[in-house]
Amino acid sequence: MSEPTALPPLPDRLSSDPRSPYYVAAVLEHDVGIRFNDKERSDVEEYCISEGWVKIPAARALDRRGQPMLIKLKGKVEPFYR
Repeated sequence: MSEPTALPPLPDRLSSDPRSPYYVAAVLEHDVGIRFNDKERSDVEEYCISEGWVKIPAARALDRRGQPMLIKLKGKVEPFYR
């Protein structure tokens, strides 16, 4: 049989925006989940484990380029592969 492919290690900081320097396509090819303060969140745009924050979109607010405005929430961040 074939061996399952090894998943790349999750980075300390990851963004889902391709314009960000923290965007890692190899990691985002797989389904990544975020547990924030012991609750799973599906709306996280960026996270940082060492600093303990996540960025999520702010309701319907958009910046001048049409991208969603982001709010930074602080707490315990645990990324995982689903």
